[in-house]
Amino acid sequence: MDRLNGVSVFVEAVEAGGFAAAAQRLNLSRSAVGKSIARLEERLGTRLFHRTTRSQALTEDGQVFYERCLRALAEIREGEAMLDSGRRDVGGRLRVTMPALFGRACVAPLLLRLAAQHPALELELNFNDRRVDLIEDGYDLAIRNGALESDMNLITRRVAQQRMTVCAAPAYLREHGAPLTLAALADHHAILYGRSGQPRSWLFPVMGGPAVEIMPPSRFIFDSLDAVADAAVAGAGLAWMPCWLVAERVRKGELIRVLTEHPGLVFDVHALWPRSPVLPLRVRAAIDILAANLSRLMSNEVGL
Repeated sequence: MDRLNGVSVFVEAVEAGGFAAAAQRLNLSRSAVGKSIARLEERLGTRLFHRTTRSQALTEDGQVFYERCLRALAEIREGEAMLDSGRRDVGGRLRVTMPALFGRACVAPLLLRLAAQHPALELELNFNDRRVDLIEDGYDLAIRNGALESDMNLITRRVAQQRMTVCAAPAYLREHGAPLTLAALADHHAILYGRSGQPRSWLFPVMGGPAVEIMPPSRFIFDSLDAVADAAVAGAGLAWMPCWLVAERVRKGELIRVLTEHPGLVFDVHALWPRSPVLPLRVRAAIDILAANLSRLMSNEVGL
């Protein structure tokens, strides 16, 4: 146990940038930190720090030992987490950020199911289409659709996929007919989704090549997918939307899918969380329930 105590003080001194800062973090005196590291150096038979009156810097041996200590402490934390997961219920506050509409319709119901299974779990859910900084804003988990930017501070896992489809109301199709080819979209009216007035192109996968990008003619640009779907039901034009969003409207006959011979573009849905030696049990449980159920909720149940 003394050896482990010495190691933890040593690691804290390295990460704090000096003995005085480490002492403050550990609630010890600077002298106690210095003596602990001196005993560790004596036992190891080498100096770990170059000491001056103002600073301490790692020696070459100290750097090697520090890297080994980090790995050892990570193993200990992982072992504690494994034991912890076996004897404790999922609990604590789970802070999750997710796209607004997709989060409310698909993610939140699963997290609420998880909370019902674990009464000690608290949920704080953020529904926002803005990309937040998980670490800076203190979130445990984020759910994001589409391509991701590389970030070495985050770990990602694909938990589902969502497929896109083109729909229109029966009244619109009776008046304008249904497009039979992608090129025919140029002769139709579309309802576009966009942020800050910038409409997003419609994408269609092509075997062995990049997706075809189409911007059909439109008088309408909305920043809400729900509003796009409502406008499509009202007969305002064609709409390119996720299958999970339009499934109920299609079942009711309010919308009809077109261009079904063209496979719909598939977007990946990822869970992201801050990189850490130990994944909290509540975060692991949330990721697992999403990975196990989100795809079924979005594909099998919609029947499209």
